[in-house]
Amino acid sequence: MFRKIVVAYNESPESQRAFVAAMKLAKSLNAELQTITAMGDLPAYTAFAQAADSSIVRLLEQDRLKFYTKLQDQARAQVESYGIGFHSHLVEGREVEAIVDFLRQQKADLLVIGLHQRDLHIARLWSTVYELAQDAPCSVLGVH
Repeated sequence: MFRKIVVAYNESPESQRAFVAAMKLAKSLNAELQTITAMGDLPAYTAFAQAADSSIVRLLEQDRLKFYTKLQDQARAQVESYGIGFHSHLVEGREVEAIVDFLRQQKADLLVIGLHQRDLHIARLWSTVYELAQDAPCSVLGVH
């Protein structure tokens, strides 16, 4: 059965729904719950800002880290009342590759991801969620 559940976690409403579902599932299965958040790269225009002020990149990196740390703290606060084992992780790099690598390293049993509504079938083919579902080395649960 599922002993190690990982949630792809970010600030989106879809991710929040997936997190709630994963907490309930982890509680019912007495499983460990982990969140994985892939920190996106700073936008390309950051290079232009750096030309004007060389310290801007460092400030932007600090703000990005604060944002994701606060997001993890919110998850930790939500899971406290569930009485389950919990760990949160931040990774850098391309989202899909970073998350898939993390799943392999952790030997995860289940990845829980939030599903986005897409109007066009073709748009689904290029989505991060679709790529994760295809590449994950474990079972995947999509949550609406």
